[in-house]
Formats: sequence, C-alpha cells, structure tokens
Amino acid sequence: MPKITNIVSRQVFDSRGNPTVETEVHLDNEKNASAIVPSGASTGTYEAFELRDVENKKYLGKSVLKAIEKVNTEISKALIGINIEDQTKIDKTLIELDGTDQKKRLGANAILSVSLASNKASALSQNIPLYKNLGKEKSLPLPLMNIINGGAHANNSLRIQEFMIRPDNANSFKQALNVCFLVIQKLKLILNKRKLSTSVGDEGGFAPSLESNEKAIDLIYEAVDKAGFKIGKDISICLDVAANELYENKKYAVSSAKSMSSEKTISYYLDLIKKYKIRSIEDPFFEDDWPSWINFTKSTNSDTQIVGDDLFVTNKERLQKGIKSKAANAILIKPNQIGTLTETLEVINLAHKNNYNTIISHRSGDSEDTFIADLSVATNSSQIKTGSLARSERVAKYNRLLRIEDELGNSAKMSKV
Repeated sequence: MPKITNIVSRQVFDSRGNPTVETEVHLDNEKNASAIVPSGASTGTYEAFELRDVENKKYLGKSVLKAIEKVNTEISKALIGINIEDQTKIDKTLIELDGTDQKKRLGANAILSVSLASNKASALSQNIPLYKNLGKEKSLPLPLMNIINGGAHANNSLRIQEFMIRPDNANSFKQALNVCFLVIQKLKLILNKRKLSTSVGDEGGFAPSLESNEKAIDLIYEAVDKAGFKIGKDISICLDVAANELYENKKYAVSSAKSMSSEKTISYYLDLIKKYKIRSIEDPFFEDDWPSWINFTKSTNSDTQIVGDDLFVTNKERLQKGIKSKAANAILIKPNQIGTLTETLEVINLAHKNNYNTIISHRSGDSEDTFIADLSVATNSSQIKTGSLARSERVAKYNRLLRIEDELGNSAKMSKV
C-alpha cells in the first residue's frame, strides 16, 4: 500500500483575496495531490477553529503562516509512513494530535487541508475518480443556485443573504444548469432595463439595491416566467436568511431594520412560503434559538425544507440534538466547519439515517478546488450549494459535475427532493 512520504503546505489566496491554506500530500509511489481550504464570511460560533495570524500586520491579521508551519512540521512528522488509503487512521491521528474540541491548537484549516489532500492522493494512487474513492453512490445533486446576493455577501440593502433557485424537474445535471442559465440571463436583462446593478456578490449572484426581500423574489418570479418556466413546477425558490447576522436582543431584523419577535418572524416566514411557494429556508433563526427552530419546523409541512447551517455546523452532536428535538429537516454540509473528511462523512450518514436532506456547500471565500463536487455525488446528497454561474471558483464545481455526469454515462441519475 502506498505510504505518505512528505506533506508540504503553502499560503495561497481565496476568492475574496484573503490568505488560505493549500497542502500537498506526497506518496512513496511518486504520486501527490493538493487541497485548498475555503473560508466563510458569516460563520457559526460552534464551527471548528480557523487558525490565523491575528498579530501579523503585514496581512492585516489574516495570514495563515502558523497553520502552514503546523502542517510542515508537527502534522507531516505524525503522518509520514501511514497508508494513504486508511483515511480513518489519518483523520484520527490529526484529531488526536490536535487534542482540542474545536481544533484550536493546530487549526481546522491546517487539519482539513491535509485530510482532503490525502483522500485526493489516495484516489490518484488507485487511478480512480475522487467520487469513487469517497463512496459508492452515483447521483448528481440539484443545484441550489444563488442568483441574488444580500446580507454579508453583498454591499446592498437586502436583509436575506441568498435568494436561490432550484430546478426540481431537471432530468440531468446538464439540463439543470441550462434552466438556471436561462433564468439568470433573463434576470440580467430585467435588472439592466430597470437600471439596477448587475454587479455580483461574493458568490456570483447579482447584488442590486432593492427595497425589500419581496422585491428580490418578485424579480426572480418575473425572470422565471420570461424564461418559460413555472415556479412550483419547474423551479423552486429557496432562501438563506443567515439569521445569526440579523439577531440581536432576542429579536430578528429580517424584513427590515426594525426587529421582530421570534413569533412574528415565524409568521413572516410562513407568509413568504404561502405567497411565493418557497420550498427551502436556511438558517431562519439564531444558532442557539432552539425553541424557534422547533416551532417553525412544526409549523411547516414536509414539502418545506428547513436547513440548519450555523445551527448544526456539520457537527454530529449538534445534529443529534436537532434530530431528537425535531429542529429542521435538512443540514448544510461544509467540511471546514468540522475539520476532517471522516467527521464530515459521519455527519452525512447520521443525517441520511434520520431522513434529513444533505446539501453539500461551498464557502463565500472559496477557490478553484472542486472537492465538494465529488463529495456531493459520492454521498447521494440531494443538493449542492456553490453559488451562481459566475466567478470561476463557483463555476469550477459545476464544470466538475458536468464532467462526472459524462463519465458516468447511462448510470448517471439526478437526485430528487
């Protein structure tokens, strides 16, 4: 079995121009592979720790040189000689070497870069595609495509962070992207005609300044209609509220700068669902507001996907709490929230066993790395969230999925929600 001979890390840059970690894992059969770790803008308190050099004024406290040093010394020394195909042992070694709950000593960015690069090197060594090394599934996810950006991902007045479309009736990934492409192009024409900005946010969606969340949804309705599709039949509208960013003093400023109680916020969401046929709402409440999560989930029907991101942070213990209390019915999966591939897969398996949808997700500060595309296919995750059809770090994931679909040929199938 091929063994690790060396691990080398360096500082590179993500899509927001911030430093991040890239790591190469080298094997004794002369194969090597690399992985780049992403970074989020709106992050949950319970996420694994991202190690940055806060005192380094040269990079305004954002450099990752300490994390890189940890990889090049401690981590490399601990993993040299380990069988590259034993992902569980690699990740267990990393977790034990760190020795903290949120990976604060070595940094989750350092640890994850090694974990993902190791799996890539394993696939390369066996001469198999990455998705086959990750799992046995062969289903393509539906894209949750972000077409209007707000909140922390854009410099505009919209409160809700992401307004997305999901092409529910697509029979292939190619068709799914075609549907989204047509809606996006129609939306661009509408924005231009009304002299609204077509500049894009961090994740590639348009970022116009609009009066309200409802105005953004109305524009999407118009674009869908002009593209020849129907909301509720061909396309569903999905939202990411990112309520952590809108929560203060036990109230939510979701519809405007004026805050509302949890009860009124639930009523606001239920009105949106009814009026606009919203099929998915992510992070509608603060990460520790469990009663509101539970009440909202109870108030919606099974057709409405309630997604926990900051609530669960790809963490098995928090997901178990959600399952037990019936909070949400879907989970966003971000490997950098937990720090290793093994832990990520454990969370996905737990979610599926309890009938929670899994949505594999990018971060707002991402890169050309396409690991999550293969992960979505390998784990039979019903959806992938990786931005719009703009910005090369987003499109790279979609292009990877198109290649996987071609490679699978007749055995390729689309997920359903």
